[in-house]
Amino acid sequence: MNDLNTPGDAQALVAGLGAAAREASRLLARAGTDAKNRALAVAADTLVDREKTLLAANAKDVKGARAEGADDAFVDRLKLTGKVVAEMAEGLRQIAALPDPVGEVTDLRYRPSGIQVGRMRVPLGVVGIIYESRPDVTADAGGLCLKSGNAVILRGGSEALHSNQAIAACLHAGLKAAGLPEAAVQLVGTPDRLVVGELLAAERWVDVIVPRGGKGLVERISKEARVPVIRHLDGVCHVYVDEGADPAKALAVVENAKTQRYGTCNTMETLLVAQAAAPAVLPAIGRMFAAKGVEMRADAAARAVLESAGVAGVKDAAEDDWSAEYLAPIVAIALVPGLDEAIAHIARYGSQHTDAIVTQDWARAQRFLREVDSASVMVNASTRFADGFEYGLGAEIGISTNKLHARGPVGLEGLTSQKWIVLGDGHVRS
Repeated sequence: MNDLNTPGDAQALVAGLGAAAREASRLLARAGTDAKNRALAVAADTLVDREKTLLAANAKDVKGARAEGADDAFVDRLKLTGKVVAEMAEGLRQIAALPDPVGEVTDLRYRPSGIQVGRMRVPLGVVGIIYESRPDVTADAGGLCLKSGNAVILRGGSEALHSNQAIAACLHAGLKAAGLPEAAVQLVGTPDRLVVGELLAAERWVDVIVPRGGKGLVERISKEARVPVIRHLDGVCHVYVDEGADPAKALAVVENAKTQRYGTCNTMETLLVAQAAAPAVLPAIGRMFAAKGVEMRADAAARAVLESAGVAGVKDAAEDDWSAEYLAPIVAIALVPGLDEAIAHIARYGSQHTDAIVTQDWARAQRFLREVDSASVMVNASTRFADGFEYGLGAEIGISTNKLHARGPVGLEGLTSQKWIVLGDGHVRS
């Protein structure tokens, strides 16, 4: 689709997509679980069958991104591999295997008047997803919205247009095979940014917006949207190594949390180490970072421990480093007196996304779980587990640091709400 010429063109495009999505959402809301699962299964098989087509489309996007000067972290988020395609397919199969939340009735009880009152779980309706660079979001979002009975309008970044179109075609194949409306999953076919503004204002057609991308994108959407938004701004994730922590566990968790993948929102950005634990754990961690080319920005106390152990090249941390989401091989390191100070540091500089403690003391672990106010809080585990696939949600439509409706990885239940239902037999109020 060509770029749009006027704001009116964008408004007309979104109105057309929205009207089709609204009608599809009504059909999906009454679709049976078997039909939705068949659509997901066929879509998963189609992804695998069309792997070469997907990778060829993605190669065009990667080539274009490199030509535009994209950095390695950006390309890492954009690139598809055979493994990623297999993971997308497995994610759809996991979604199909999950219980269908739609229509679930809970808390049904009799009232003194004789009526029964309860709650029924229902789809949100039409979900708009605005995302950048990661084409696997197309499969995850499409699959989750389908199973939860929601229609979805996908607006991916221009850098991934070919990849997104190829993945969306696989979802359409599944919908068609199951006799469900293909308009249940719609991909905006133009990179024109006018469409984003129209989606954010499309209260008539869109029930919720989920942004997936960098801080600038999320800030813009949060500021401009007239439609409710499920979002997080930053992934300033911490690992705190407590006093008496097992050094081997600490090294394993820290290494994975930081270096397993650099460009994701659940990657550790700040390492906090209890002063009493530092001599036993920090030198090995520092040598690991140095060997992997991770730039270390440390406070004076941490730098002294690292340099005394022969770890070279450690830089002084600036105030901005404690709140930085690097999305790169850079890590901030600080020594803290103990648990209280670690919790206070996270409260001051964190983004309420994901934080972890490494400790052998269960009472201290319990305090960390209770007192750290983040969407995901972990004990002796890498922050990289903060993911819908790893949580057993099949996939995720995003991670929310909101405190209302949904928090953390948003899966099927987060894409539904509850309405009150009343069952009577000719009852009237006296």
